[in-house]
Amino acid sequence: MLKLLTAPVGIMVQYSLPMVPGPEKINWEAQVNGRMVSFPIDSNAILLDILRDKGGSLGTKRGCDMGTCGCCSVIIDGTPKLSCLVLAQEAKGCEITTVEGLSSGHHLHPIQQTFADCGGSQCGFCTPGFLVVSAALLQGNPSPNTEEIKTAIEGNLCRCTGYQQIVDAIVKASEILVSGSSIEDSTLPKSDPHPGFSGE
Repeated sequence: MLKLLTAPVGIMVQYSLPMVPGPEKINWEAQVNGRMVSFPIDSNAILLDILRDKGGSLGTKRGCDMGTCGCCSVIIDGTPKLSCLVLAQEAKGCEITTVEGLSSGHHLHPIQQTFADCGGSQCGFCTPGFLVVSAALLQGNPSPNTEEIKTAIEGNLCRCTGYQQIVDAIVKASEILVSGSSIEDSTLPKSDPHPGFSGE
């Protein structure tokens, strides 16, 4: 509703009055990456915004805001979902895993390691979404075939490359999970890649 008021000196002042009241504040809590969190949020807040702005999960990317790219994928109670399409209230009290929650301390999740080994990430913007949906796939089906892998990642877009390295990474992660082998601690010292150039 727009109201025009005329001041005594002939100056027109325009006031904008809201048609709808603003969102109410509510208390929101959930288990995010194994930790209980609680934030005051607007009642119409989107989960993506809460995870990024209040929860510090900057790996959860804002891509299309329309549910078409998969960059914002998170796991909610074991199911991958697009956080740009989920009201935060819908995930209240749920267990939410973002890309930051896939690793176990210094030990990468096998899908994280194999993405690095197989070149599954190019520019890296879409990588968190692919990692999350791939981890969800492997949690429910440790030995997926190629068609099941392609079906699982069909909602994620990579604008840099073809998807073969991504599929290869998922296959390799599956082999690691099925064999029971582990990923070494990523903080262990590595050999010097440039022996003789240490300046000693």
